Amino acid sequence: MLSLELDIGQDCVLAAAVAAYQRADFTEAFALFLDLAEQGNVDAKAWLGAMYANGEGVPASLSTAVELYRESAEAGNVLAQTNLGAMLAMGQGAPRDEVEGARWLTRASEQGDLFAQYNLATLYSKGLGVPCDHVLAARWYRAAAEAGHYPSQARLGHFYANGIGVTKDRVEAYVWLSLAAQHGVGTALNALEAVVSQMSAEEKGRGAALVEAWRSRTPDASRHARLQPRPG
Repeated sequence: MLSLELDIGQDCVLAAAVAAYQRADFTEAFALFLDLAEQGNVDAKAWLGAMYANGEGVPASLSTAVELYRESAEAGNVLAQTNLGAMLAMGQGAPRDEVEGARWLTRASEQGDLFAQYNLATLYSKGLGVPCDHVLAARWYRAAAEAGHYPSQARLGHFYANGIGVTKDRVEAYVWLSLAAQHGVGTALNALEAVVSQMSAEEKGRGAALVEAWRSRTPDASRHARLQPRPG
């Protein structure tokens, strides 16, 4: 019973800390997250990692962010796994280790984190930390694209336009490039114009119908808690 009461208490404090963070009261948020982290709260450690990474309420320290993300990631926090993987892959706050970065990104991707999926797809497309595999890259870009991540939509559209890891398909390219272009992704707009110039009237009709269908199914899920590094 005591454990349940402690959990409920921590949840309330965590909610207060998140609320403070969201209203940009970083001093209050940091103090609350720190207290929870010292009690072993996994989610608070992930938030602290982001605050150290961004220098919010505390001097910026990427190495401290990595330590906190690692503690939280090892305890199962998916956000921490994603950010730890990305930071290791880029050598931010720790020696560059693309292999370990890919392992953490894979764990988070398999649990549905679309930002991890985008980063993992990027690693596969470039052969960083994993064998170059455009089929797997397309698979992970699509997973994130279908969840509403428009940079992934742009990359997936590019893959379909050029037959990279997938069968070349102007209609599919049109769909994903259109969705990305609506969010101001300039490269998607330029690529879309090139694809449209090659499409038949029938293809354009099918593409437009699919865009409408996907627009109602995919949320704008491309924002994330302040730090979301991406392998270059």
